[in-house]
Amino acid sequence: MIPREFEYHAPKTVPDALGLLKQLGDEAKLLAGGHSLLPMMKLRFAEPAHLIDLGRIRELKGIREDGGTLRIGAMTTQNELIWSTLLQDKCPLLVEGARLISDPQVRYKGTIGGDIAHGDPGNDHPALMLVLGASFVLKSSSGERVVPADGFFVGSYATLLKPGEILTEIRIPVPAPKTGYCYAKLKRKIGDFATAAAAVTLRMKGESVQEVAIALTNVGASVLRASAAEDSLRGKAMNDASIAEAARLAMSICDPVADQRGDAEYKTAMAGEMTQRALRTARSRVTN
Repeated sequence: MIPREFEYHAPKTVPDALGLLKQLGDEAKLLAGGHSLLPMMKLRFAEPAHLIDLGRIRELKGIREDGGTLRIGAMTTQNELIWSTLLQDKCPLLVEGARLISDPQVRYKGTIGGDIAHGDPGNDHPALMLVLGASFVLKSSSGERVVPADGFFVGSYATLLKPGEILTEIRIPVPAPKTGYCYAKLKRKIGDFATAAAAVTLRMKGESVQEVAIALTNVGASVLRASAAEDSLRGKAMNDASIAEAARLAMSICDPVADQRGDAEYKTAMAGEMTQRALRTARSRVTN
């Protein structure tokens, strides 16, 4: 199928884009990398009368550190995340996650902001954002607000982003020294969404877990924070038994939809396996 007719707009500043959003209202959709929106338009699942392309707005791109916080423009591509020496040094989990997104062609055009704002439970960045303690800068014609990633994703294709708002920036506290990390992702083939995936950050105090964060991809209506699994590990030694218990608790919150990637039981089991792999890998990466 082909999309319905639409008008194309290419503003060069955020105020211009916000002005168009306010003027055009519900008839307009924002275009970032396009890898989510354009297929939906071709299938007529989305039928905007106007497309507002954010690709020419320079202020929405770039990666920098500011006072212990990584600030990433929403239109920064996955490939730019991968090749950022700053992220390789300060936040390698984000680099690891970006490398597992789709294929090189998509990573050259797909953006971190588009991935987050779309709210697809199969997208990879939401889980990374939760375990990294990220927050999002949302701008509208009436002002700006900063929203934590934890709580931003409220359902399938549903977020706290309001009509008339643009996600302009992602803010991530620089992970503390000696933080272990991993994004373990199971997928059928290159370019596919995850059958199940788990993101983990981990800090140790001696042989005990000081702090841990666990988030799951594509096994619920939105990204899932495995809070009970985290609580079960804090203050305890990491061993086969504690890792298995954390995986069990992570599996208990899963509610996946059966599809060509597997039935609900299989996906839930794989979420547990990915949780175990991510925890073990994160522990191996904790520097002494």
